[in-house]
Amino acid sequence: MIRFTLKCDQDHAFESWFQSGAAFDKLVAANMLACTSCGSTNVSKSIMAPAVSTSTEVTAPRPQQPDLQDLRKKVEETSDYVGDAFPAEARAMHDGTKPERPIYGQANLAEAKKLVDDGIPVMPLPFIPTKKTN
Repeated sequence: MIRFTLKCDQDHAFESWFQSGAAFDKLVAANMLACTSCGSTNVSKSIMAPAVSTSTEVTAPRPQQPDLQDLRKKVEETSDYVGDAFPAEARAMHDGTKPERPIYGQANLAEAKKLVDDGIPVMPLPFIPTKKTN
């Protein structure tokens, strides 16, 4: 995983994690990466210093920043978790066969690209959702 500092064409700065640099490039090319402030899909990497560990010890992962924790809390409190049904639920709401409501869940890259290509607004979350079980 790699964290990039990003900037949109409106000069909003934000960070996000990606599986690799190539994964970032694919999301940008498919217009599937949007600014967390304004929703612009004209996003690029900002100049940033790499975080290099000089220790040979294995260290615990760094805790999430408070703003990311707040975003996760807000999403989970105000949206319905639909898991793997996310693409079908988003499409049904867009088509008007289900009432609109805020949802979050999982979609693979091909499913997410198809939703975007069909004009259905989706946005990757900058965190892994807490799994909901009922």
